[in-house]
Amino acid sequence: MTRVNNDNRLAKRLNAEKRFQFYCISAIAFSLIFVVILFINIFSSGYSAFYKTVIEVDFDVTQIEEDIATLTDLEIRKLDIFRLSKKTIYSLYPDLDDRKSKKMLIKIFSIEYEDEIKSHLIKNKNTLSNIETVFLTASDDVDQVKKGNYPRELSEDRRRIKDIQLSFYDDLEERGKVKYIFNIPFLTRGDSREPELAGVGGSLLGSFFTIITVLILSFPIGILSAIYLQEFAKSNRITDFIEININNLAAVPSIVYGLLALQILLATIQLPRSTPLVAGITLALMTLPRIIIPCRASLKAVPPSIREGALAVGASKFQSVFHHVVPLALPGTLSGTIIGLAQALGETAPLILIGMVAFVVDIPSSPIDPSSSLPVQVYLWSESAERGFVEKTSATIMMLLSFLIVMNFIAVYLRQKFEKRWN
Repeated sequence: MTRVNNDNRLAKRLNAEKRFQFYCISAIAFSLIFVVILFINIFSSGYSAFYKTVIEVDFDVTQIEEDIATLTDLEIRKLDIFRLSKKTIYSLYPDLDDRKSKKMLIKIFSIEYEDEIKSHLIKNKNTLSNIETVFLTASDDVDQVKKGNYPRELSEDRRRIKDIQLSFYDDLEERGKVKYIFNIPFLTRGDSREPELAGVGGSLLGSFFTIITVLILSFPIGILSAIYLQEFAKSNRITDFIEININNLAAVPSIVYGLLALQILLATIQLPRSTPLVAGITLALMTLPRIIIPCRASLKAVPPSIREGALAVGASKFQSVFHHVVPLALPGTLSGTIIGLAQALGETAPLILIGMVAFVVDIPSSPIDPSSSLPVQVYLWSESAERGFVEKTSATIMMLLSFLIVMNFIAVYLRQKFEKRWN
């Protein structure tokens, strides 16, 4: 009877363990399903931003009085070919006489068609023929029609693109004038009010300068602080107070650091507003606890025998720490640092408070130039109603997630490559 009871209890424990494993696997699968849905949703609405619609036109170079080959790039930029550019577009429909129809025809192109023609002349000024084929960027509405995102079935009074513009597009598409090419300017240009011209080049460089500033400031300070607190500082009320506050600072909302930067860095020290320098200092303060805590944990995980062995052969305390303990704690330290930088890369709230939501068109050339960042760019574009900004918001999220995933993979790789296992 006792044996039967023991068998029943054992069976219950085994069944309970199996149920627990099933619940755990179900929770993981449930989470993965949501992650997959998120990625599919972002990718499906954002991949098209990496392509743009262009319309082929024939530009008559002989209409320009100057010899293009003898002009510098700056002189070509200063040429007044606005009327000639409009004439080039009108040549698509030579019989079009109505002024309103001509205006509608112009509007299916981006507002920078003159600059795009000049860029073509600069790029090919030594090989120009009399008639040059130029690909001009289509307007956002036409681009969305090409991508199948525009509801053409709506009545004309409920959409921005007019019926006559749709007829122009359909005719040009039938004539093979409408092309679909990779959107390089999306990666190289700054922000714009026009969706078809907006790019993430400024945000990319802004995020790069910000993260470099965070790394330069937070890594050495965080590592040295962790080494001192773990290896050299005596245990007393002061160090206990410091440790408690470091742990508390790691849980402080990021917007609090933005308020701190707004008051001290901008109002008191008067550093330049909306710059990666201020953003980097702000995020470095936020990242410090996230570096110190895992670094101390890595140092603490090194067996005491390493320290004792180094001291036994005559090494000083400094030598035992920096020659033996720190190198062995490096994997956890590096992975903690990279994860801290990844969190800083995705922060938005503190950057909003220091003014990085300003509309900046120019590409920053240094950390003291005004710029935006990838998460702030997502915030700015998500408030825009145009469908073109919707896809560019998703594309920017794709890029941001890619950077975060790469940084986390690097952290895992470094930890596994350099990690020492102690028996």
